[in-house]
Amino acid sequence: MARIAARGFWSQLRVLARSARLCLAAVMLLASGGVAQAQMVKGEASFSASGGYARLLFKLEDLVFGPARTLPKFRARELIARTPYQSWEQVAYLKAGQRGNGRSRAEKLFRTVNEDRAEQDNEEWHIILLEEQIATSGVHVNPIRFRLLPQLIAFAVYQQFWLLRVLKPVWSYRLNADIEDHAEYEYAALVAEHPEWETIPFRSAVAAGYGSYDSLADMFRQIGCDEGVHKEISLARMIIPAARA
Repeated sequence: MARIAARGFWSQLRVLARSARLCLAAVMLLASGGVAQAQMVKGEASFSASGGYARLLFKLEDLVFGPARTLPKFRARELIARTPYQSWEQVAYLKAGQRGNGRSRAEKLFRTVNEDRAEQDNEEWHIILLEEQIATSGVHVNPIRFRLLPQLIAFAVYQQFWLLRVLKPVWSYRLNADIEDHAEYEYAALVAEHPEWETIPFRSAVAAGYGSYDSLADMFRQIGCDEGVHKEISLARMIIPAARA
């Protein structure tokens, strides 16, 4: 039941995130007194403490998976990208009993867990689609570099996001927004590097639950759009973190 509800939540979040971002930008502009602080550096992370750490993660990715934009590298990134939402769900169970009466705690927990699972499930679709494209293209995947190491990095990132979510939720959301901002940019750059994808029909044996697209380029653009929605949701959560368990 929770997974079914999560899929519905993701559809709603896609629609609502755009308007939430407009509200967020207005509030941040009023609070900061200027535009510069409210804007993120596209694809590079903001000039903040979390932004600096995010850039270190990007450098680590390039060091471990190589600087080139390859499908195995994007698959590894997506595996790591699920960990913030997984850690937030676990923290929700931890913090659910800290405030409010029983009914409000239960309602907040239900809403928070379904939101986090919806985002997890969306990232999982990205992994599945990338796996399928890797298999179709016949690209060689080094099992140590692109399967074992991403698991180890994901484990470390999970602990960091869990700790930030417990101690300072806003920092956790901002760091995730920086990471998703970079992902959105990277998918756009990936499509730009492969103009031949514009004429390759998108065929998938597993993507019925994700969507249908005319071309491979359109499918990757949609994944990039999803990353932008994740970013906007995290930015919106920075304004009202108390609304979540």
